[in-house]
Amino acid sequence: MDSSGGGPRDVVLLGSTGSIGIQAADVIRRNLDRFRVTGLAAGGSNPGLLASQAIEFGAEVVAMERAPAVGTVQEALRAAADRAGGGAGRAARPLPKVLAGPDGVAEVAAWPCDVVLNAVTGFSGLGATLAALGAGRVLALANKESLIAGGPLVAGLARPGQIVPVDSEHSAIAQCLRGGQAGEVARLVLTASGGPFLHRSRAELELVTPEQALAHPTWNMGPVITVNSATLVNKGLEVIEAHLLFGIGFEAIEVVVHRQSVVHSMVEFTDGSTIAQASPPDMRIPIALALGWPDRVAGAAPAIDWTGSHTWTFEPLDEEAFPAVRIAREAGQAAGTTPAAYNAANEVCVEAFLTGRLAFAGIVDIVAQVVSEHDGRRGGTVALADVLAADRWARDRARELTGTRVRRVPHRVDAASRRGESAG
Repeated sequence: MDSSGGGPRDVVLLGSTGSIGIQAADVIRRNLDRFRVTGLAAGGSNPGLLASQAIEFGAEVVAMERAPAVGTVQEALRAAADRAGGGAGRAARPLPKVLAGPDGVAEVAAWPCDVVLNAVTGFSGLGATLAALGAGRVLALANKESLIAGGPLVAGLARPGQIVPVDSEHSAIAQCLRGGQAGEVARLVLTASGGPFLHRSRAELELVTPEQALAHPTWNMGPVITVNSATLVNKGLEVIEAHLLFGIGFEAIEVVVHRQSVVHSMVEFTDGSTIAQASPPDMRIPIALALGWPDRVAGAAPAIDWTGSHTWTFEPLDEEAFPAVRIAREAGQAAGTTPAAYNAANEVCVEAFLTGRLAFAGIVDIVAQVVSEHDGRRGGTVALADVLAADRWARDRARELTGTRVRRVPHRVDAASRRGESAG
């Protein structure tokens, strides 16, 4: 139901059992007068949670990215419904429709609703992004990889204002841009926490283990995004995302290290003014704003406590030790399918690092080599086939390169932990 009609806004959550999805469910649970869940999708690694979410919110449809999980989820749905009992009309409520595979997730993404939150992790979220946009849904985008890899394909499909950012940095920029006219914007300033290895040299990064990389100083995220934060690849992806979302040239997008992660990003205007958005590092704030956009959701998360002392620091990024942002900027300027190659190579390298087959510093080294070798479409029209081909090529090339640079590290992250973030 359209929120303009005065009733709750219908929401579809993709990646509902992952970090963003769970926090989105918390926002919705506390604002049932504002939001109603109609569909859910997840990877299928946590069928119990997916089923309990579906029964709690009365979802009409659920989908699992991994088809073998369907039977388990159906059993979990029946068990969750039994546990819910006959309270408040639940006894007569039918179980949700169950879909499977990437096509099933895409079908849920196009399900009748007002807003789709795409919190699927990685390139696999592209199909859902295209499906939601094609169906005319407002897209609350936490899956930055689909916009970056899809590039002009995604941007060309979206009507003005149809994509609302969920990333805290881009949510901050969207809020700051309300303070001026488009022609008055001088620069976008993305803030970065610096990850767990701020101020380490390139040589010191060679010995980093997966456990160390997953110990983020501020945010509690899934393993892939946490490693991306440690390498600063995530910030590189966000530079490309900012360019695509806001139409600002790469030369006017800057990254600054802000260790406290309270100022989420800033916009500098032509008169010398800078507007910043600040809040505690709690993703429920940008999630709630994206679900309710352009309106805020009261009490989404606690505000800054101004009764105590605060010290906020800002410093330039060390691009010698952390070249991922520079490489991403170059990939974004090359345009075409080059950003897709950047993202695909990184996903392969992160997997190799988490399984102990690649040194930490090798992640960005291989990404840089893949981007330098990529000869995809530059400018002009990019079709879905072009994006898929670039993604496949970059993954194959990254696997070749990781095979020649195998280096065992003393610890690894098990497969179940890695799956915890992928599509929920």
